[in-house]
Amino acid sequence: MRKAPDSVDRFVGQNIRIFRKAKGLSQTKLGTSLGVTFQQIQKYENGSNRVGSGRLAAIAKVLNVPVDRFFQNRTTGVEAAASNATDVVSDLIASPYALRMLKALKNVPDNKVRLSLVTLTESIGETRPIKSSSRRR
Repeated sequence: MRKAPDSVDRFVGQNIRIFRKAKGLSQTKLGTSLGVTFQQIQKYENGSNRVGSGRLAAIAKVLNVPVDRFFQNRTTGVEAAASNATDVVSDLIASPYALRMLKALKNVPDNKVRLSLVTLTESIGETRPIKSSSRRR
């Protein structure tokens, strides 16, 4: 008989969702890289299906996080999600210039302009640098 998912399964699922979103992956993209459907990823994230150890290791590899990060700071409910979200935000802010970018964005008074800057930055991040055939002198 299969054991039903419990609070630890739900906690791990929440963390999978947090790290997946932090990496900008859809459930479909994560599922494809693991050879499962997006519905299966949904079930893991909702805690309705248990994540086996091998599958959790594969998820950790795709998301580029150590397996133990899915269990860190386990408290209860909202506290746990907030704690892990803080870890993710800390990791993002540690990126070069990230804090400067956030401070600058905060000082832009117009919401539409802020959104335009975010969209511009996202589009720049998705492009690959063009290699110059001639060097500057």
